[in-house]
Amino acid sequence: MFEIKDIKFKKILDIKFLCINNPITCIVGSSGSGKTTLLKMLNVLNLPDEGTIIYNGEDISKIDTLKLRRKVVMLGQTPVIYSGSVEDNLQIGLEFSRKLPASKVAMEESLARVELSKKLTDNCGSFSGGEKQRLCLARVMLMDADTYLLDEPSAALDKKTEEFIIDNLAKFVLENNKQLIMVTHSEQIANKFSDSLIRIENGRVTEAYHE
Repeated sequence: MFEIKDIKFKKILDIKFLCINNPITCIVGSSGSGKTTLLKMLNVLNLPDEGTIIYNGEDISKIDTLKLRRKVVMLGQTPVIYSGSVEDNLQIGLEFSRKLPASKVAMEESLARVELSKKLTDNCGSFSGGEKQRLCLARVMLMDADTYLLDEPSAALDKKTEEFIIDNLAKFVLENNKQLIMVTHSEQIANKFSDSLIRIENGRVTEAYHE
């Protein structure tokens, strides 16, 4: 759970109070409203000029960054694919977090969850944008974090695939007692999780499910 208190960041964000405590939360708003900036703060990729962010009772500015990012994993808008095979790309997130490698079964399950029909030995160089996005989603799910921060997780996907992946992500989070916070422009996704919606406009929260 996150509690955000009196956050200010440049001229982008000005949030008096925000509590994010649902298993699944959607953050919506117009382009440039500060959604991605806020998401990055939850992973300490951005640091506020003022205010505090509390994660499960601890001030995140006082938590070791590596320790925090083992628990709070972020996937950005642009898929980051590393040279090598599908397996290399799935394992690298665990390597960065200094966790044990995933088993072959676990990797294949993660690929099935995002509907990516590739072999672990396949080279990623020729993957399409949508395939890269799905591979990145599979990678973050393998990392077994407590909280997943996703910035437009289905931006490169068609609507049918988008619905499949978001439904599977939601199922994964709920079944494993985890938390999912995602920024989205998709009305379809926002409507699906309308009871846990946060709307940001001009850097301020204009709507939040806890209010």
